[in-house]
Amino acid sequence: MNQSGLPTPPPTSATSTTNPAQSSSNAAGQSASDVSLGSIVTTITSASSPSQLNQYLRSCASKDVREVLLASILPGNQDPLTLLNVRDHTLGMLYILSARLHTVASDKPLWHHVEDRVTLLATGIRQFAEAEGNPKLAIAPLSDLLVKYPPTLSHLTTIHPIFLTICVATRHFTAAIPVLAHSITTIDLSLSDLTYHDNLIYHYAGGIAFAALKNWSAAEELFEICASSPGSAASAIQMEALKKLALVQLIYRGKPSPPSKYMHPILMRLFKATPYSNFMNAYPLQRDYLRTIVENEQQLFANERTLGLITQALDRAPRWAIKKLTTTYLTLHLSDIGREVGISDENEVKSLILSMIECSEISAELSADGTVSFSDPPVKFEKTDVDRVLAQAQQQDALLVRLEKEMERNKEYLTKAVKSKDDAAWGPSMDEDGAFGDRPSGNWTEDMSFA
Repeated sequence: MNQSGLPTPPPTSATSTTNPAQSSSNAAGQSASDVSLGSIVTTITSASSPSQLNQYLRSCASKDVREVLLASILPGNQDPLTLLNVRDHTLGMLYILSARLHTVASDKPLWHHVEDRVTLLATGIRQFAEAEGNPKLAIAPLSDLLVKYPPTLSHLTTIHPIFLTICVATRHFTAAIPVLAHSITTIDLSLSDLTYHDNLIYHYAGGIAFAALKNWSAAEELFEICASSPGSAASAIQMEALKKLALVQLIYRGKPSPPSKYMHPILMRLFKATPYSNFMNAYPLQRDYLRTIVENEQQLFANERTLGLITQALDRAPRWAIKKLTTTYLTLHLSDIGREVGISDENEVKSLILSMIECSEISAELSADGTVSFSDPPVKFEKTDVDRVLAQAQQQDALLVRLEKEMERNKEYLTKAVKSKDDAAWGPSMDEDGAFGDRPSGNWTEDMSFA
């Protein structure tokens, strides 16, 4: 292991016998066959122009050959990073580190002795990209680091929030999907020097990424995890997550869901004093009042970066209002529907009805005289759907069994569980959600903002 905290790669056939201390001919004039790690290190240490060095490192050899060279070591098992320093050779070190992360299968147990250095490396990659004026440069090396370091992507590390915030800030939302596809199930403090806010920032940023991609169900889940994560006190980032959670639910469900019982009570009290609560209570039928709220609070929504979600919720309000009507009426004329949802133009109502029918949002028929007849949607179950749901249920059951076994080995949990049981013997029984019985096994910080 070298001073950077990364495992030192084994010697490879790509290592050249060239001494890096020897002077080389003009690097730009070298042919691909003449390129060696020694000549690359020499060029890095002697280059005076970062842009020319960047061009050289990109074109000195084909991509596959270049990455293998950069990930290898010098003769005598000398790590090239020991010949470089961060201040003068930052660009070269970045190329070597990213290549090493991408091509070398590291011995993961070695990493676990230097978790603070891994966090420092991730932070350094982000700071370097920001200093270069191009934060998206950090996405690829941080993604590689995330894949290499934790045992699985379901283990939360300090790299997760750093990576997600960069993806969101640079609007590279799809780059975060491979990481977000793995739900966080394990928090191991011996693996990473995590803080409470790392968990909040990761799930908050993930919710923003999914919301930007209009994956409303996933965005709802991550915002709810952030807003309802237990803590000694409510965090400002949880309040921001709660606001976005309410708007996502309006877009996705047409109404807010009951708050999680794990949510800090003060969050809901504070939320009720915001324009978001008024907007939520008037949704979706009082469309004129909704517009008034948006007009009066437009600057607030823009400052809190929720204007996009507000606008989408407002645009979908007529659709949710019509869906509400289907639960009350069997037939309605287009003019009556328009009056109920706040649309005066019958042609606009007709287009909206036809669009909802086409998208299977409602089951209805439109007659020539403008009468709409609503009916219950047909229930259809495909075998593949049933198999998929059963497979997901089995996976979740297996996961819960594993988590229960881990919790049952936790001394702090056992102490609390026994204490709760003793307390229950003296009074009414309690709903101990944290206590598990035997089950059958089955087959941004406070001021964080984003551009």
